[in-house]
Amino acid sequence: MKNLSTAKISVLDLAKVADGKTLADTYAHSKQLAQHVEKLGYTRFWLAEHHNIEGIASAATSILIGYIAEHTKTIRVGSGGIMLPNHSPLIIAEQFGTLESLYPGRIDLGLGRAPGTDQQTMRALRGRNAGQEDDFGDLIEELNFLFAPAEPGQKIKAVPGAGIKVPKYILGSSLYSAQLAARMGLPYAFAGHFAPAMMMQAFDIYRSMFQPSQDYKEPYVMMGVPVVAADTDEKAKYLATSIQQAFLGIIKGNRKLNSPPVDDMDKIWSPMEREHVQSMLGMLVTGSAKTVREKLDKFIEATGADELIITSDTYLPEDRMRSYELIAEARKL
Repeated sequence: MKNLSTAKISVLDLAKVADGKTLADTYAHSKQLAQHVEKLGYTRFWLAEHHNIEGIASAATSILIGYIAEHTKTIRVGSGGIMLPNHSPLIIAEQFGTLESLYPGRIDLGLGRAPGTDQQTMRALRGRNAGQEDDFGDLIEELNFLFAPAEPGQKIKAVPGAGIKVPKYILGSSLYSAQLAARMGLPYAFAGHFAPAMMMQAFDIYRSMFQPSQDYKEPYVMMGVPVVAADTDEKAKYLATSIQQAFLGIIKGNRKLNSPPVDDMDKIWSPMEREHVQSMLGMLVTGSAKTVREKLDKFIEATGADELIITSDTYLPEDRMRSYELIAEARKL
């Protein structure tokens, strides 16, 4: 039976900027966190593409991946994800071909189709192509072609990129992404850390429709899950109010820097806002190592997940480091 001891554990970093901290502070903490979880045995460290969101500093995702890979030795580093419709597949093939050449055997390319921002910023990102919504699957096929060994007479080549193998992952929070990952025979990562509503249905579709590919003979399920671990259940619940405040800001259209925890969220949100936030954070796990072990075992048993992609967005860096440390300890209980 799958449980926390058998599943792989990995990190999703949004490079969140805390109130009172600088961008440089944020990037330094991401580096320190990656080095910390590498020693703890985490499988991969992914960074997510977002734009024009105050408090999230991972817009130049490929650059940050290189920064983290440069300061680590063994942990896999990649995107969770690159929002492919924002980019030319050629650019992504070149960027990740470069990264894989610099850090061979350690680079992952997780791909999503959401813009990672608001509609106005999306138009600014995509320029003249903003009105042309290319099919996500077609973009991935183009990317596959550019990563394949160049054919004789091929006019457009990714240099570097052509002939370079970079593992790809499909990210999503919908049934469409599950079907696409199944059809392409790729691993599937569901965004349970912010949109868990369709997760179980998506996993069922992915597994039932999965078509073996050259690299993956069996389905591989990855589950995004928000976890805040602390030395006591009470402290973990308290620290998690920073995440709840961040999601409250999302639904109110008032995104801001990562906020300190508070003693009572009921003084901040209305009953309707609380219900909305709790639906988005339906998979939030808080507690001591023992409590976290019990809760994550139940999630893994219910979903059959092969790997957890864990967010743990506390306000203070030291609390975040401790949270990932306790999650690693929970695997041994």
